[in-house]
Amino acid sequence: MVACAVWFALPHVPGWFGFAKDETGTPEAVPPTRFRASSVAPGHPAGAAFDGFNNRYWSPSEAGPDTGVGQYLECDFEQPVRVLKLVVFSGSSTKKDEFLAQARPARITITLTAADGGRTSKVIRVKDQPGQQTFDVRGAQVVRARLTTDSTYGAGSGRRLALAEVEFYGRRA
Repeated sequence: MVACAVWFALPHVPGWFGFAKDETGTPEAVPPTRFRASSVAPGHPAGAAFDGFNNRYWSPSEAGPDTGVGQYLECDFEQPVRVLKLVVFSGSSTKKDEFLAQARPARITITLTAADGGRTSKVIRVKDQPGQQTFDVRGAQVVRARLTTDSTYGAGSGRRLALAEVEFYGRRA
């Protein structure tokens, strides 16, 4: 009976250890290597959201009352990764006055694409405040991530959506 239980449990053992490591260990930064966006404002490329600095930002080319809605940022990972957390620095800066100068994402849909083509999505609500915001976003064997803006704060005439920094944390596959 014990031998039979061991036999059936063996294929699941690596998953159990991976789950335990995910829940008890500290995830490492897993930076993407390629970036693109639905559109780009001059001087605010897609890569600015992944460069490790929160004083530069990605901004789409359109401005106005519906600025940023439907716009997306997409990135690829060199090798498949296990994503556990997502860190977002919303707006154009962590300084309050600069932060409020542009529109900010209010709700973002994150779509993670796995190496086998499978997709998982999660909607996150971003607080309208400067600084780091951390979200639990999980995906295995992730090779691509897309962040699509569903709604914004502070949109208006002459204002563009701004996303200062996006960071992924997890494990290399």
